[in-house]
Amino acid sequence: MIDLDAYVAEHGGEWQRLEVLAGRRRLSASEADELVLLYQRAATHLSALRGRSPDPVVVADLSRLMLAGRAAVTRTSGGFSLRPVAEFVAYTFPAALYRTRRWWGGLSVLLIALTAVLIRYMSTHPAAIAAFLDDQKVQDLAANDFVGYYSEFRAENFALQVWTHNALVTAQCLAAGVLILPVFYLLAANLLNLGILGGVMVREGLAGTFLTYLAPHGLLELTCMFIGAGVGLRIGWSWIAPGPLRTRRQSLVAWAREGMVVAVGLVPTLAMAGVLEAFITPSALPPTIRIGIGAAVWLAFLAYAVGWGRIAHEHRPQAVDL
Repeated sequence: MIDLDAYVAEHGGEWQRLEVLAGRRRLSASEADELVLLYQRAATHLSALRGRSPDPVVVADLSRLMLAGRAAVTRTSGGFSLRPVAEFVAYTFPAALYRTRRWWGGLSVLLIALTAVLIRYMSTHPAAIAAFLDDQKVQDLAANDFVGYYSEFRAENFALQVWTHNALVTAQCLAAGVLILPVFYLLAANLLNLGILGGVMVREGLAGTFLTYLAPHGLLELTCMFIGAGVGLRIGWSWIAPGPLRTRRQSLVAWAREGMVVAVGLVPTLAMAGVLEAFITPSALPPTIRIGIGAAVWLAFLAYAVGWGRIAHEHRPQAVDL
């Protein structure tokens, strides 16, 4: 038998606190943790009373309190909260970008240089362009097709179209990274297309038009693609050179998780690039304003990825180590 009066005196304060917390609609993080702890302790108390105390009133009151506590715990743990979203945006995603910065940053510099060389080559070698486009297509591209592409559809529909296309290409680069070589094929196909377009426009004396219609969205869009490719290659490299402290499987799993974080974070980033491409690139704003808006968004993203990313990495260090 339990000395009921002593037992109630000993634990009554915890029960009262549980009742108070269970009755609140909003709880802080510490209060939510306290609620769960008190609920677990009260469950132990109720079990003890049922087995050793004949007093039905106390058992009934504590049973009622347990029901209220269970409902509160379920509501607290299962309810929608913006905290995980805020945590992801503020720390998880930028920290992942920072940890992989050497891969996507180095790849960006290399590919931009190769694209510039390709555009220069195409613009000075008509035979190279002719291997891909006939004379009529070159004329149409320079006269209307390149500029007209950005206003062919309603802006909101076009934004969704380019968002899904770019998200697919970036996802393919990430997913194919484990095999490494397919990433280079995907990059080559996309950058060859860019090199041909740039070569045609530069050869026709429309380099300014090419820059005006590419830079506002292309800075952010291409950076996202380079990030996807760079992180994908890092995933592939993880099983080739896992390091001294991990097996190949452990290294691959760790970096694949990092890749999933980057993939999720790039979804809204590519959506922003789509908005720029649909609403800013073909707008009637002066070219300097259009390019300036795109450059400002791009620089803000780089500051978020590298500048804030370093702080986020220090605040939320991960097991994956460069």
